[in-house]
Amino acid sequence: MKKIEVVAAIIYFENEILCVQRPTNKLSYISEKFEFPGGKIEKGESKKGALKRELVEELDFIPTKIEDLFLTVVHEYPDFELTMHSFKCYSKTKNIQLNEHISAQWLSLKNLEKLDWAAADIPIVKRLIENG
Repeated sequence: MKKIEVVAAIIYFENEILCVQRPTNKLSYISEKFEFPGGKIEKGESKKGALKRELVEELDFIPTKIEDLFLTVVHEYPDFELTMHSFKCYSKTKNIQLNEHISAQWLSLKNLEKLDWAAADIPIVKRLIENG
């Protein structure tokens, strides 16, 4: 089974977290699901370096701060295994540009579970809510 390693940003602006929606995809289990922004780690990149690059590519966004690793999730989808390293990040603005996603919402912790999340992102949502 193909293995993919990615990074994901849990971006905070004040008391809200950025949630972005994937575009339509031939893989129904990730098509139009919500996720935390991020992407694949390229050869020779650090996790935080990959996260900074992906946030610029996807959102024209540069975080003011990236904390240490929040949670690593290993999830088996039908076609591949995903290892996702998530990091809490902070922003001084809600101004983002959606370059790859079809929509975005800034939500409080209590509202995160209202979205239709990609399966690999659900453990991160649950941990965020548990930690308050």
